[in-house]
Amino acid sequence: MYRGFNPFDADDPAAMSYMARSGMMRGPAMRRFDEYFRCYPLIMAPGSERPELNYGSKIFLPPSALQKISQLHVQWPLMMELINGEKGTQTHAGVLEFVAEEGRAYIPQWMMQTLQLDVGDMIQIKSTSLELAKMVKLQPQSTNFLDISDPKAVLEKAFRNFATLTKGDVFNFEYNDEVYEVAVLEVKPETEKMGVCMIETDVSVEFAPPVGYVEPQKGSGTSTPRSTGGLPAGGLMHPQGTMAQSINYDSIAPNATTAAAGARAVSSHFLSEGHKLNAKKGSKAPTPKPTTPVAGASSNTVPLPRRRTNGPMPLRLPPNKLFFGYEIKPVKTDEDKEAEKENANRPHFAGQGQTLRGAVKRKGEGEDKGKAPEKKSNEGRRLDGRKI
Repeated sequence: MYRGFNPFDADDPAAMSYMARSGMMRGPAMRRFDEYFRCYPLIMAPGSERPELNYGSKIFLPPSALQKISQLHVQWPLMMELINGEKGTQTHAGVLEFVAEEGRAYIPQWMMQTLQLDVGDMIQIKSTSLELAKMVKLQPQSTNFLDISDPKAVLEKAFRNFATLTKGDVFNFEYNDEVYEVAVLEVKPETEKMGVCMIETDVSVEFAPPVGYVEPQKGSGTSTPRSTGGLPAGGLMHPQGTMAQSINYDSIAPNATTAAAGARAVSSHFLSEGHKLNAKKGSKAPTPKPTTPVAGASSNTVPLPRRRTNGPMPLRLPPNKLFFGYEIKPVKTDEDKEAEKENANRPHFAGQGQTLRGAVKRKGEGEDKGKAPEKKSNEGRRLDGRKI
């Protein structure tokens, strides 16, 4: 890819020839910084512990490196190329401070893993120049990355500690006490160095499916429920089902009957003193209360706090979890309020009473039917027909 002619590029032989012919170089030929150091992780750097520096792409070099760099014509901000000659791996980094011991370089742990370095191995560090990043394509190394609600905002904050990104890097960052690993699949603009500068630039971020992610199977067109081995359309599903199922939201919802019954049952347990059926509390008569106020005593009794017998029950969720499944209640409009007023003004129970037989009950009919018919008195008779 053609980048244009840069007369100050130390890696370009044409630029070096141009500077020599134009008289811009004085003394010996222009060189770039190129030294060997023994690498150590940043957690072993001198000074106070700063674990956040391990989630970035900036290194520590000794003060002698600053002295050599100040005598060279290098491009700022300072970019370094890190090369492991034995393994044939390379990446890029920025320099944060020149406070390391002589002969040592402190680099992040993920960078040591990318370069396949062990503690104390030799590493070659050279100054270089990188183009400003325009686009990077990333691939999370675990499906846990899907738990982040806004990954672009999280990465934007994480990239503040990064000076460079190189194709093939597997960097990591910390979010909510959890470390996520991300691989760099592609960077633009593409160059032979396969690296870009992340300082003061607008970067477009693209994501590849995480490692281990399985696409959800398409529906068969039938209504028969079936289990899918992949992720649902809404994202990663919890092992115990949806969030509403895992917290049993149907039983703790504000309008749930079980929630109201349980709250009333809890609120009615042992809230008052015991009473006997004969209204006697004990063998001794109760002490009468004085009708006149006594000095030093307060006549105002503190009422007991009333417990709610209805409403939402406590919602206990695991750490770093949110629930947005509450029932939506729309705001009442003026038409709804007028309809409620009209319904309240309508007479209730205005119909006529009806019997079980379906006939209309008339006034006075019940009284006549309520009286039993009088029995006529019959005289007794003997078997022989004579009156008693």
